[in-house]
Amino acid sequence: MPDVIIVGAGVVGAACAYYATRAGLDVTVLDRGPVAGGTTGAGEGNVLVSDKEPGPELDLAVLSSRLWRELARLGGFEYEAKGGLVVAETPETFERLVALAAAQNLPHEAVPAAGLRALEPHLAAGLAGGVRYPQDAQVQPMLAAARLLRAAAPEVRLGVTVTGFIRSAGRINGVRTSDGDLRAGAVVNAAGTWGGELAARAGVTLPVLPRRGFILVTEPLPEPLIRHKVYTAAYVTGVASDSAGLETSAVVEGTPAGTVLIGASRERVGFDRTTSLPVLSRLAAQAVALFPALAAVRAIRSYCGFRPYCPDHLPVIGADPRAPGLYHACGHEGAGIGLAPATGHLLAQALTGGPPGLDLHPFRPDRFRSGEDR
Repeated sequence: MPDVIIVGAGVVGAACAYYATRAGLDVTVLDRGPVAGGTTGAGEGNVLVSDKEPGPELDLAVLSSRLWRELARLGGFEYEAKGGLVVAETPETFERLVALAAAQNLPHEAVPAAGLRALEPHLAAGLAGGVRYPQDAQVQPMLAAARLLRAAAPEVRLGVTVTGFIRSAGRINGVRTSDGDLRAGAVVNAAGTWGGELAARAGVTLPVLPRRGFILVTEPLPEPLIRHKVYTAAYVTGVASDSAGLETSAVVEGTPAGTVLIGASRERVGFDRTTSLPVLSRLAAQAVALFPALAAVRAIRSYCGFRPYCPDHLPVIGADPRAPGLYHACGHEGAGIGLAPATGHLLAQALTGGPPGLDLHPFRPDRFRSGEDR
């Protein structure tokens, strides 16, 4: 019997497995699909501190950034310490970006308009300035999840759907699955966008909702066009927004394969995967406005995914007092790839009874009012 069952083989579940096995626990990972078959496989691979307001999520991101740098020694998942550049279109926005960077108390460089082209030679003219964050990085998310699982070497059972939970003496000590019952000392809900659905099967409420996003992918370019992850200040606003309607902001970055990834859109439309040409057109236009040279580059494909959105924009991490034996590691919205190592590290500490490296109170599973969702 394993010490812990982790439900979800995305990057968060993989990170939980990695740190739990390092802590000496025997781990089994279950997923109804393939490794990285959900939100992880539809991500850009962002490892960001630049888009976080001061507070618990920024603290989590700073810890995760350090852990990703350590994990980069594993190799095999295209870790790029490229840095991020947030650009402002007006002097007022530039002032707000600089003030935010000062409040974050992180290493950064305020870049006046005249200095932007030295960092990104192909940027559009007329921008008011920007802030460069050297800590921002990028990974290939599917490779990262697979590499963490390979390094952890837990038992991984794919194509297995969790249908319910097993209880004994008021405590969850296993799961019922499409492949039979499986007992364990604890169960971790790392089901991403479906984390709320899984929690409901344990009789508890987590208001995790899907927030759809599209990404455009260009043809491979013979020479790198973009050096950093570059995005406009509107992206920070979009991350913090509660709107269910469509929001887009320019986010542009290159990959080791030579392609350019273009985002970002946000909208709550359930699990509708229908390709929206108006959204893709808007993303393309915003990217060209930021990097005019992209006008001559072909887009070769697009894809969409669903961010696991919580109403307060914080993930759910830790033991659930409403269902002893159940732990959660979900609800990261669009930051799951970046925050995965810190989440796994903290979950392993919680599972083994060790002192937490960060205060988990802001992420507690029972913080939501009954019936809260939208």
